[in-house]
Amino acid sequence: MPAVRHQLVREVGRRCREASIKHVARELHLDWHTGKELDKEYMREQLSRTGTPQPKVIGVDEVSIRKGQQYRIVVGDLVRRRPIWFDGPDRSHASLARFYEWLGPQRCARVELAVMDMWKAFASATAEYAPGAAILYDKFHVIQHLNEALDEVRRKEYARLTSDAERRFIKGQRYTLLSRRANLSHRGRQALKLLLKANRRLNTACLLKESFGQLWSYRTEGWAWRFFTGWREALKWQRLKPFEKFAQMIERHRDGIAAYCRSERKVSLGFMEGMNNKIRVIQRRAYGVRDDNYLRLKVLTSTLPRL
Repeated sequence: MPAVRHQLVREVGRRCREASIKHVARELHLDWHTGKELDKEYMREQLSRTGTPQPKVIGVDEVSIRKGQQYRIVVGDLVRRRPIWFDGPDRSHASLARFYEWLGPQRCARVELAVMDMWKAFASATAEYAPGAAILYDKFHVIQHLNEALDEVRRKEYARLTSDAERRFIKGQRYTLLSRRANLSHRGRQALKLLLKANRRLNTACLLKESFGQLWSYRTEGWAWRFFTGWREALKWQRLKPFEKFAQMIERHRDGIAAYCRSERKVSLGFMEGMNNKIRVIQRRAYGVRDDNYLRLKVLTSTLPRL
C-alpha cells in the first residue's frame, strides 16, 4: 500500500504542476480535498530534496495576493534562479525581517548582494540583518516609476487642453506612449508620431524617458552619475513636475542605482519579474483556494524539477 500511495502522490503532483486540483481530481476519480493533500505531500518532498538555501545574491519583491492591499514577500536566489521564501503578512520591515531570521545569522552573512525595488522597508531590514550585503535597486522598478511620471504628464496635458481638436491626439494613446517603440505596430508608431508632433511637452517627456535608458550602459559609477546629472539638468525650464520628482527619488537612492555599473554585480534581473508573472499564473490556476500554505508550496516548488 505505501508503494501505491507513493505512486499516486507522484502522479497527482506531476499533473498539478500544469492543471488545477479540480481537473486532476476529476481525471483520477479523487475527492478534491484528497487531491489537494496529495499535491501538498508531493511538493513537501520536492522541497526536502533541495536542501537548505544558502544564497549569495537575493532578489526581494512583493506580490499582491488579494484585493485590499494584501501582500506577500517573495525572495529568490538569483544565482540558482529559484524562489526560497514566500510569506507575509505584508511588505513591512517586520515581514522581511522574518525571512532573515529564518535564514539565520550565518547564512545572512553569506549574502553579498540584495536586489529590490526602492521600498524603504526592504532596504532597512536588509541593512539590519545582512549589513554586509550591497543593495542594488532593480532597474525594472526604476523604469516603472519613470513610466508613471510620463503617464502623469499625459493626464495633466489632457486636463490642461480644452478643445476636442487638441485632446484627440492624446485620448486613448496611453499604451502607445508608454510602450517601447520597437514593440509598436506600424499604426501605433504613426499615432505616436502624430501625438508627439501635436504636443511639445509630451514630446519632451518622451525623449527624456527614452534617453534615461542610457544610464544602464555605463560601466563605472562616475560616468553613470555624470550622465544622470546632465539628464537632470535637461529638466530645467521644462515644467515637468512628475519628472522632477522622479529625479529627486533617483538622487535619494543614488548608491543602490549606481551600483548596477559595478561589473561584479552584473546579475540577471529578469528572474524576479518572471517570478511575479509565474505567481499570477499559479493564482489563476488555484482560483478559489484560500490555503496560504498551499500557495506558498506552489511558489517555492515552481522552478524545481519534477520528481
